[in-house]
Amino acid sequence: MTDSIAFIREKVQGATPSIGLILGSGFNEFPDSNFEETLTVPYRDIPGFPQSTVPSHKGNLVLCRMGDNPVICMQGRLHKYEGYSMKEVISTVRVMAELGIKILIVTNASGAINTNFDAGDLMLITDHVNFMGDNPLIGPVEEGCLRYPDMTQAYDQELISKAEVAAESKGIKIRKGVYVANPGPSFETPAEIRAYASMGIDAVGMSTVPEVILARSYGIRVLGISLISNKAARLCGQRLTAEEVNETAAAAQGKITGLLTELLKSL
Repeated sequence: MTDSIAFIREKVQGATPSIGLILGSGFNEFPDSNFEETLTVPYRDIPGFPQSTVPSHKGNLVLCRMGDNPVICMQGRLHKYEGYSMKEVISTVRVMAELGIKILIVTNASGAINTNFDAGDLMLITDHVNFMGDNPLIGPVEEGCLRYPDMTQAYDQELISKAEVAAESKGIKIRKGVYVANPGPSFETPAEIRAYASMGIDAVGMSTVPEVILARSYGIRVLGISLISNKAARLCGQRLTAEEVNETAAAAQGKITGLLTELLKSL
């Protein structure tokens, strides 16, 4: 990662973004028309940096500004199911931590386990369960990281409150809940969904948790936002497909843009 970080530092020319966004499925379009002074660097141009291979993930580092806030966006994330190691999956967070971010907003698309949730809802993540079978802190400790970070409040309550206020001001219905991460790429079985429901889990996906763990190890405050893209196995009455996720995301762009734009103004 040394070469990657040195290359990015040169590109950003001393900029010190305080806010970082990891834009997952459904959120990739956000920087394209909502920021000022954008610098876009494709992941493929960054030496030694992993490439995003999911079709809906653009694979760009975007440095930009919203009002007085310098912001860095990772337009597309890295998943374990793409064949990457856990250390590669969290490359995005390492880069942003090295650039000095204090707040990380992680976004994703997830399947609803909570039967009160509908496709197109936005859920603020209040806690998570790690079923990835791995942890980004295993192995040598990165400089500036805690080996044993407290995860009692992995998701910052003040940021959650700010997001709720932002949503209310835009008339956006917001949900809150617990997210569970699986490695994927297969969707969950009905038995797994029943088990998760019995544990009090509200939504399921294939990402986010590794990034949050590393961010908290760096002492970075975290907000998680999940687009409910579908109901989970046996709850929707139809086969689950990646296309359904993309269709829901396209229909929810107004909500996504409204929430993120209003939220960033308050940070």
